[in-house]
Amino acid sequence: MYLFIYISNLICYAINLMFNLIPDLKKVKDMSKRFYFVLVLGAALACKASASKPIHVQGSNDLQPTAQQAVVCETVATFISKYNYKKVELNDSLSTVIFNRYLKSLDENHNYLLASDIADFDKYKTVLDDDIKAGNLNDVFYMFNVFQKRYQERIKYSLSQLNNNFDFTKDESFTYNREKLPYAASEADLNTDWTKRVKYDMLNLMIASNDLAKNKETLKKRYDTLLTQTNQLEANDVFQIFMDAVTEAVDPHTNYFTPHNAANFKMEMTRQLEGIGATLQSKNEYTTIQTLVPGGPADKSHQVNVGDKIIGVAQGKDGEFQDIIGWRIDNAIKLIRGTKGTLVRLKLIPQGKTAGDKPVIVDIVREKIVLQDQLAKEEIRTYNKNGKTLKIGIINVPAFYSDNDNTGHSTTRDVKLLIDTLKAKGVNGIVMDLREDGGGSLAEAISLSGLFIKTGPVVQVRDTRDQIEMDNDDDPSVAYSGPMAILVDRFSASASEIFSGAMQDYGRALIIGTQTYGKGSVQTQIDLDKIISSSITDKISSAIGGQKKPVNTGSESTYGQLNLTIAKFYRITGNSTQHRGVIPDIKFPSVIPLDKYGEDTEPSAMPFDMIAKSTYTKVGDFTTALPELTKLHEQRMNADASYKYLLQDIADYKKSENEKTVTLNEDKLKKQREADEAKTFERDNLRRVALGLPALKKGDPKPKHEDLDFLKFEAGQILVDYINLDNKITKINPLKIMN
Repeated sequence: MYLFIYISNLICYAINLMFNLIPDLKKVKDMSKRFYFVLVLGAALACKASASKPIHVQGSNDLQPTAQQAVVCETVATFISKYNYKKVELNDSLSTVIFNRYLKSLDENHNYLLASDIADFDKYKTVLDDDIKAGNLNDVFYMFNVFQKRYQERIKYSLSQLNNNFDFTKDESFTYNREKLPYAASEADLNTDWTKRVKYDMLNLMIASNDLAKNKETLKKRYDTLLTQTNQLEANDVFQIFMDAVTEAVDPHTNYFTPHNAANFKMEMTRQLEGIGATLQSKNEYTTIQTLVPGGPADKSHQVNVGDKIIGVAQGKDGEFQDIIGWRIDNAIKLIRGTKGTLVRLKLIPQGKTAGDKPVIVDIVREKIVLQDQLAKEEIRTYNKNGKTLKIGIINVPAFYSDNDNTGHSTTRDVKLLIDTLKAKGVNGIVMDLREDGGGSLAEAISLSGLFIKTGPVVQVRDTRDQIEMDNDDDPSVAYSGPMAILVDRFSASASEIFSGAMQDYGRALIIGTQTYGKGSVQTQIDLDKIISSSITDKISSAIGGQKKPVNTGSESTYGQLNLTIAKFYRITGNSTQHRGVIPDIKFPSVIPLDKYGEDTEPSAMPFDMIAKSTYTKVGDFTTALPELTKLHEQRMNADASYKYLLQDIADYKKSENEKTVTLNEDKLKKQREADEAKTFERDNLRRVALGLPALKKGDPKPKHEDLDFLKFEAGQILVDYINLDNKITKINPLKIMN
């Protein structure tokens, strides 16, 4: 119920990670050199500019921007206005868009702010462009602090309502979706709404257990936790939210990342990090070991275990311990991660021990940790067709990742090894599963394509000067030349669309699934530490005077990272995937709402366009086979119970999306919940039976690691249909196999 802004920000960050297409490192360095002198001059002028005074807000934590953030803001403004592919001017019109995006990110559901707050903020609507160019973040932080004050007021009000005598027999309802409703005119109006909100929270607990005293204590802990979370927010959180509003007003895929988020982005792109090899969680104000990476430094120490609480962290043999009890998890992680080969010391309370017991000190040398569970993987599905048994290999590609130094894991190297494994096991065809693969490295999209074709163009890239570069596969060897399909969905984006589009254009693979995301732009990663001059850093350090400098473990940068849109890519046919994506040869219904997710839902997205076609030779043609393959697929789906249940799930989701209120009558809500649970339980069992699995009894735990993904199975079945078609209606040219 409480979509707190920090969590919302993390979700936005995760989505931003999905849809970045990154060119090779050399291009990034060359571009950085071109920008360096302009930005140093601009940033130097920023330091001389007079800043407006901060606006204090009593009742909030009164967070204020830093000098460092002011410099970053100006630097990013220079990039997006002068070097972004769209070359959008920072003016009053764009300021209004930024203002609306920022306000929406703070209180999208109109739960906290008053109409009078919005009227107060209105004076900034056409001023933010000037603020951004001047590095003035005071207005932005004022808006946030007012929001935080209102947020804390609402949670404190919720706590005050816990001793109410709730009447769950009344026939009333709670409106939980207020996005289309006006902001509350008064605090009394908000109180009315929040009284119902607390009643709804309590009703949910009462349906599960009628222990009123226990339920009140549960809600008290929940609300206290929300207050703790808001009190842990920092200036960088506010800055990230605002910079998201700024960059995404220009285009959806130009993004600024604060130092912590930049480190996470790098980890996502490389599928590796440097640290101790443990995942951490915050639990009752303690940073707690959640899992250990097998063979990682923490695991090899034999002194760190799941459930241990980290209460202090020190750098090197002689470093002073910092007490991290009560810290935010990301701040604790920043101290624990660090450069490979460096020493970190942890002060631990072992699992099962109490705060009164003597802590244990463990020395750990950081190492490079490969995130094995986030790499490409393979499996084999067996099919029976016309008395023959066929094996289809399925390769799941979660992202187009690369370590940049050609020594570790990359999508192409990993997939090549998986192909070799599948060929050794005698598969008859391969399905590449790119669902929810939001992209990654442009170079990886090109090299992965090269595993399945001899040589030729893969993608065209047009830069800000309208110059077009052809990116080719120049390696004539082929890793796999057999029957192939690619499974995509709405969240297949960017590099996924380059690869699947190239395979479709060459006639090399059947494309199966739903229309892809439609991201046809290229971003370059700009490390702002390399852009903002050291002299400015020294000036900022001098300005903060006697403040204690944060410990630098090498795990994070100082200024963060800008992913800047610098080009647009096109298929070898000349069509862009921008806005339209890749249209499958055989379509599946989309479980992801196409009207809510996709490039064509983004107001700031670039339009579809075309350039000249490349010169290439198709290696296959599915045109004559598609009518028969589609007919066989539709015949199966019309008789398939799993398909029927999928359509029902989609219909139920659309219905629930239109609901905005919920009853506060206990009997009505209980009956509704019981009916929904019974329907879900029955449908899950019907789905299990349709897939050949035993039905579960009520109360039985769901078996782990069961694969109920019938669409993946159907993709393999379509490829089996293709393999069994008469050769007269197919056309595949032979390819040279890699030794």
